[in-house]
Amino acid sequence: MSKLLFRLRGVPDDEAEEVRALLETHQIDFYETTAGNWGISMPAIWVRDELQYQQAKSLLDHYQAARSARVRAEYERLKREGRHKTLWDSFRENPLGFVAYVFIVIVLLYLPFKLVFELTR
Repeated sequence: MSKLLFRLRGVPDDEAEEVRALLETHQIDFYETTAGNWGISMPAIWVRDELQYQQAKSLLDHYQAARSARVRAEYERLKREGRHKTLWDSFRENPLGFVAYVFIVIVLLYLPFKLVFELTR
C-alpha cells in the first residue's frame, strides 16, 4: 500500500524537482498526485512500496536538513551584502497590491473589535 512521503502544496518548484531526482537516483518507486482541477486535492509524492518508505523518509530527512542549512546560509550571505528582500522591496515591486493587502489586514483587525464593542454596549 502506498504511503505519503512529501506534500507539495507551497513547495518551490526547485525543491520538488530535487526531491524527485533524489528518489529516482535511489531507484525508489513513487508517484505524484496533483491539486486537481479546483485545487482542493492534496498534491504530494507517494512511495508505492512500504519497504522502500523508510529509506525514502531517511533520504528526505537528510535532504531537507541539508537544504535548510544551504538556504539559511544563502539568506545570511544576502543579508550581509544588503541584498535580501525587505518590506520596502515588496512595496516597490507592487505598490498597489501592497496597499491593498495592508487595507485588508486593517479591516480584518478592525471588524472583530467593532463587533466586541457593539456586543458590550
